[in-house]
Amino acid sequence: MSNYEKITTGMGEECGVFGAYDMDGGAEAPSVYYGLFALQHRGQESCGIAVSDRGVISYSKDLGLVNEVFNDKIITDLVGEIAISHVR
Repeated sequence: MSNYEKITTGMGEECGVFGAYDMDGGAEAPSVYYGLFALQHRGQESCGIAVSDRGVISYSKDLGLVNEVFNDKIITDLVGEIAISHVR
C-alpha cells in the first residue's frame, strides 16, 4: 500500500479543532467558543469545549450546532486559562 492509499483510506471525518492559551490566566472559553463558531462549517453534528484551570479539567459537549449546545451560563462556568474545542 502506497502512502497515498494510506492517507485516502484513513479516517473520513473533516472536523474542526480550535485551542487557546492565556499567559495572564484569563478565561479562554469565550475565545474558543467564537473560534469554534467560525469552524462550524467543518461539522454540524456535535461540538465540545474543554478547559484546564491549573490542572483541573472541565468540559461541556453535546450533539448539535455550536450556538445550540452552548449558552452564556455554560461558557461562564468553563473557567480555565487553556482551552481546546472540537466540532464534528
